[in-house]
Amino acid sequence: MESFGWATLYPEILLLVAACVIALVDLRVTHKHRTLTYVLTLLAIGAASLIAGVQAASTETHYGFSNMVVSDPMGNWLKCFSGIAMMVTLVYGRPYAADREMTRGGELFTLGMFALLGMFVMTSGNNFLVIYLGLELLTLSSYALVALRRDDGTATEAAMKYFVLGAMASGFLLYGMSMLYGATGSLDIGQVIKAVSSGQIRHQVLVFGLVFIVAGLAFKLGAAPFHMWVPDVYQGAPTAVTLIIGGATKLAAFAMLMRLLVEGLLPLAFDWQQMLAVMAVISLVVGNFAAIAQSNFKRLLAYSTISQMGFVLLGLMSGVIGGNASSAYNAYSSAMFYMVTYVLTTLASFGVILMLAKEGFESEEISDLAGLGQRSPLAAAVLSVCMFSLAGLPPLVGFYAKLSVLQALITTGLPLYIGLAVFAVVLSLIGAFYYIRIVKVMYFDAPKLPVLAAAPADVRVVLAVNGALVLVLGLLPSALMKLCADAILRTLGS
Repeated sequence: MESFGWATLYPEILLLVAACVIALVDLRVTHKHRTLTYVLTLLAIGAASLIAGVQAASTETHYGFSNMVVSDPMGNWLKCFSGIAMMVTLVYGRPYAADREMTRGGELFTLGMFALLGMFVMTSGNNFLVIYLGLELLTLSSYALVALRRDDGTATEAAMKYFVLGAMASGFLLYGMSMLYGATGSLDIGQVIKAVSSGQIRHQVLVFGLVFIVAGLAFKLGAAPFHMWVPDVYQGAPTAVTLIIGGATKLAAFAMLMRLLVEGLLPLAFDWQQMLAVMAVISLVVGNFAAIAQSNFKRLLAYSTISQMGFVLLGLMSGVIGGNASSAYNAYSSAMFYMVTYVLTTLASFGVILMLAKEGFESEEISDLAGLGQRSPLAAAVLSVCMFSLAGLPPLVGFYAKLSVLQALITTGLPLYIGLAVFAVVLSLIGAFYYIRIVKVMYFDAPKLPVLAAAPADVRVVLAVNGALVLVLGLLPSALMKLCADAILRTLGS
């Protein structure tokens, strides 16, 4: 009798069962803040993240369901971090959602759990079809979350844009997968890389499918020139939902990128690395220059995301040089470290917006932050740390993230890659302007708003810990760097 390898999917099974049970329990909850639903959701996500963390710590790789899913250190750590990011998002977002009647049916929590389940399935997928199913579960949940404020025209417009452009990107991805299936005869990632490595398939056919796959991945990552949806959806979606899209989801997108391009199509690295290089350059230019002109803080963070994804792509494109993959571990672990630290910083940045937002006031404009240093020293301190980290200033964790990617580029020794490293540094210096402008507004502009009402204790505690981690991981980055390096080494070496 075939063993299904249920253990490989323990976190996903737990999330699925818990989401269904919590949806039923929520039917009897009438309180505005949905406290019971909220607590049960945090417990379920915490348990799933703990299981993923324990499996990651075992450093073993297991396959299940006829090799359709895999449990390996990289995937398990990304699932663990995604779960923690979703928990932090819900802590920040619950007061905001309750003030705007977004918790009247508990959809924020149940849809959030289904979105996280989609991320977990994407991360565990060892088969094109499984990865695509996980992606669709995540995106369909995200569309519904963006449109959660049905009476808000801006949110509805953002949901429509997200749905139309997201459907187009899913079509690109599915078409690329079908092309590769037609060429290789398999949907299994392990079989695909064997078929591609054999050299018996026409290169043009593979590259044709690869172009569609990279386009679909770039959309999910929010990289230019497939970034059109990012500013509008970030600005139009309720801020709690924006954080779901801009936080944990990025970790799942990174996992999907690693599964498809690195584990499945590494023999075509020369082709997809060129595409990533072009997208990285465009992302750095578009993200940094467009952010300078923004007056809306959420829109500024959207363009910031586009530029930060450019750095992640630079790390991923420096793994294979001239057919030599000896520097792959260093390059891919630097990209993973960059993505994890970026999500950590994004959580705190949006956490401050959510903390400042009150009923009838979104606190989205940069001018709303004027005098924040006097009105809320904690929020101003956390946001300053995040802005300096995103700008790449030492000793914050963003500095080491950028440094690790630049080192991966420079160690290749190729003039083109060294030139790209210099170009990235110049664009980072330009981008530092709009990050530092936020700090200037908070501490040097006269306050226009009265003293803030106190946020809930759980929000203040989590925000303080979140901000402190951005600083502490900058002072002591080696443990997280080693974790990422070990995860990549053991996953690709298995």
